[in-house]
Amino acid sequence: MKPKSTEIFIPGPAGRLEGKYYKNPKFGSPVAIVLQPHPQYGGTMNNRVVQLTYNTFLECGFSVVKINFRGVGKSEGVFDNGQGELSDAAAALDWIERENLDYSQCWVSGFSFGALICMQLIMRRPEVNNFIAISPQPNVYDFSFLAPCPTSGQIIYSSTDELVTKESIEELDKRIKSQKGIEVIFSEIKNANHFFKDKEKDLQEEIQKYIKDKTSLI
Repeated sequence: MKPKSTEIFIPGPAGRLEGKYYKNPKFGSPVAIVLQPHPQYGGTMNNRVVQLTYNTFLECGFSVVKINFRGVGKSEGVFDNGQGELSDAAAALDWIERENLDYSQCWVSGFSFGALICMQLIMRRPEVNNFIAISPQPNVYDFSFLAPCPTSGQIIYSSTDELVTKESIEELDKRIKSQKGIEVIFSEIKNANHFFKDKEKDLQEEIQKYIKDKTSLI
């Protein structure tokens, strides 16, 4: 039987935030949040890549939450060009940490625009142990704030992403690789588009492999 997620509402800086939450019953389970793609291009927490990431964390023994940013679905507020969405993500992280005071690890993940917010959030939250950023867009958004990147993680990108240049990914890789003491793994999914259409299985395997490698839960 598939574990059941519950609908939740989190108090956010611009009103309540709609979310889905699964609590792992095992003491000391790690926690994770999953962040949605761009709200102004139809992104919601029900996006296929977000759901796939959420399910993978759940199956790997995490307590996990995904949220709709302000102004999306039943979340209150209006789109705030990234600033407010970063505050929303921080509120979700606060919430899941309060719900799981015994957590062993803290992970942040996001897809596309959500990958940008994920990377900004790790700069502000020293308790984050690891991150997974899926389809970041360094040709659209400025990632120079990763100076230095504070924690190890995984960046997953498509070899044939129609929205992201290969050069910008290579540039991001170079920027992060020059930093000592952390390891950020760049995982390429072959022949996939930005949304990993028909490549969901490959994407899930990459995420799973990385999580299992970094946790000793399985």
